[in-house]
Amino acid sequence: MEGKWEEILSEWGMEPAAVEQRYRTVWEINGKYMLKVYEDRKSLERNVRLLETLSECGAPVARIVKSRGQEAWVENGGRFWIMTAKLPGGNLTDIRKPELAFRMGETIGRLHVILKKCEERLTLWDNSLLDEMEGWIRRTLEADGWRLIGRAEYEAVADRLKSVYEKLPKQLIHRDVHFGNFLFQDGEFSGYIDFDLSQRNIRIFDIGYFLAGLLTRESGLWPDREEWLGMVQGVVSGYESVVRLEPEEKDALACVMESIELLFAAYFIGEKDRSSAADAADIFHRIREWEEGLSGCLS
Repeated sequence: MEGKWEEILSEWGMEPAAVEQRYRTVWEINGKYMLKVYEDRKSLERNVRLLETLSECGAPVARIVKSRGQEAWVENGGRFWIMTAKLPGGNLTDIRKPELAFRMGETIGRLHVILKKCEERLTLWDNSLLDEMEGWIRRTLEADGWRLIGRAEYEAVADRLKSVYEKLPKQLIHRDVHFGNFLFQDGEFSGYIDFDLSQRNIRIFDIGYFLAGLLTRESGLWPDREEWLGMVQGVVSGYESVVRLEPEEKDALACVMESIELLFAAYFIGEKDRSSAADAADIFHRIREWEEGLSGCLS
């Protein structure tokens, strides 16, 4: 693809001295820039507006590098390309130390303050985890014969979520909070990346998503019960040093995490990825088994 890179990068007046693929749709260019490709123009334009608005609101996000024609993105080969300056730093990979868990929670809290500040300037998907639970998630699990998640288990979580949902604060959230999307340099936070899934939803979704994600094989942590509860306590304490959680949010945290794992199980069932669906179901059951310990670390 060398000739293709020369053609694409010429739009920014660059030579492809070093091109390294970082993710399926992202490449690092010459050690200084990140190039991302989109198949859908509307998704790209949405991301451009979001990055520009977040920057104006004070968020440390990647700066868009304008093309030679002073455009925020270019079209090439029927696809749409955006280049940003590479943010400094790398990812945390282990937050078993209390101070690192606290810092991660603090960082999520600061992001929520910024997102709340600028959400009125953005038109994004107003989503509902409850609607998803009562809609496509239920239909998918039912069509699968309740093989991975029992009907009674699903209904217990769905009913619990429904009983508290209206009391849970809603706002613009990141929706993909994991180690890879938060950068740190020399122990200090340096930037947020990847807002492609950002939407309006319950605020506690981001915290629940991150904490449940610590149990996945992709995290590489494999925490036992006490290690996980310790990280939960650290993250929530860090978050609350910036934003106070409502009592209803703390009460609903386990339910929200379980709902997120049901979402993943249903998604992977739909993708015919039985192994990943089973992994999500396993995490769902682990959280249900360990949730009694949450009350003690969230007080």
